[in-house]
Amino acid sequence: MCGIFGVCGHPEAAILTHLGLYALQHRGQESAGIVSVDEARAAHSLRAMGLVSEGIRTSELSTLPGHVAIGHTRYSTAGSSTIENAQPILARFRGGTIALAHNGNLTNAPELRAELESEGAIFTSTMDSEVLLHRLARSHASDPLARLTDALTGVEGAYSLVVVINDTFLVARDPRGWRPLVIGRLGSSIVAASETCALDIVGATLLREVLPGEIVVVEGGEVRTVQALPVQPLKKCVFEHVYFARPDSQVFGQSVDRARRSLGRRLAQEQPAPGAELVFAVPDSSNAAALGYAEESGLPLELALIRNHYIGRTFINPTQAGRDAKVKVKYNPVKEVLAGKSVVMIDDSIVRGTTTRGLVSMIRAAGAREVHMRVSSAPVTGPCWYGIDTPRRSELIAATMSVDEIAANLGVDSLGYLSVEGMLEAVPGGPTGFCHACFSGDYPTPPPSDAVDGVVARC
Repeated sequence: MCGIFGVCGHPEAAILTHLGLYALQHRGQESAGIVSVDEARAAHSLRAMGLVSEGIRTSELSTLPGHVAIGHTRYSTAGSSTIENAQPILARFRGGTIALAHNGNLTNAPELRAELESEGAIFTSTMDSEVLLHRLARSHASDPLARLTDALTGVEGAYSLVVVINDTFLVARDPRGWRPLVIGRLGSSIVAASETCALDIVGATLLREVLPGEIVVVEGGEVRTVQALPVQPLKKCVFEHVYFARPDSQVFGQSVDRARRSLGRRLAQEQPAPGAELVFAVPDSSNAAALGYAEESGLPLELALIRNHYIGRTFINPTQAGRDAKVKVKYNPVKEVLAGKSVVMIDDSIVRGTTTRGLVSMIRAAGAREVHMRVSSAPVTGPCWYGIDTPRRSELIAATMSVDEIAANLGVDSLGYLSVEGMLEAVPGGPTGFCHACFSGDYPTPPPSDAVDGVVARC
């Protein structure tokens, strides 16, 4: 999962892109980058490891002139957190320059890469995104739109893209619509982003979602849209609503906050907690679900767990050691709220279980009499091949244990998950049109050829 952002037609394109990346920081914390293109069609790049604030300083933005810019916040699978894999990718080819930022995962990347290498292509990273760069450069199409269409033909999997070919700005989304992507307008400028919260921060007005299989082209001050690839059955990632997206965003045309409240209400219906005295969230991604649970159950919602907001998201930290360390400094229980009480602890998901186990131990130490864990999604039983760093199947706690065994492992008095059916029915726009493979095992595509124990470790 990554965050992508782009601006075309604004004299401060790089400054706006920098702001947009701050709004998309939750989608990736490993590296950040911006590429701009100036009036002479010269490209300028700035990439760095770490957070946007750590790697891209405001004072450096003057080195990124131009009316066109794209940016990226990166989140990858473990073991490939290097500057070589930071985006946007920038390359020079016989027709000028290409810059590309990608959110998603290409399931047939190994085959495409092998084909390119057999023809003499040299890769400088382990990213599947670089496959797209080579295909763009090798296309013999006559214009940027045709070149991108040609490059995407035959590519399988999830991709939301912002691309600059010379000074032509292009925005594209895969035919199944796995990952969110929107376009907006700021005066006469066009803005593209993974989520609407990034449009808000720069003052842009939302126009609409980029449609599955569509390419939006901004060239010479004109905006064109083309249904470049045939639409396939929709497979929007339901985990965007459950965890990844910011609650102030609209994703897939729906409010993330309203979706999470709805998930919480459905959870209270399916998994009540008789005898419990209060509800609290594991902040922040579970706040709205806890509100929904409290509203439906009639239990008071309390602030029983305080989050240190100077610590990033634990799930998207690239190493287990990093996740464990962050839990210890990220949360602190409020003893006065918890002491002697039977409590319902709401979280959006349980993946490995290590974070949850540490939190339950904290809640117990703060004096809670009973801890009833409720989860506003179904058990995660399989890896994701479409852009989420789900661990190996053997590391997924719900793939190796029953619900009762998980409850004992976590140290809770009871554990209740939302059903797959309830999750899909609760999400606005459901129950059809969503990818839920990591919960149900119903994968829309065959496994990637380089998947090991279900995991694709190349992004």
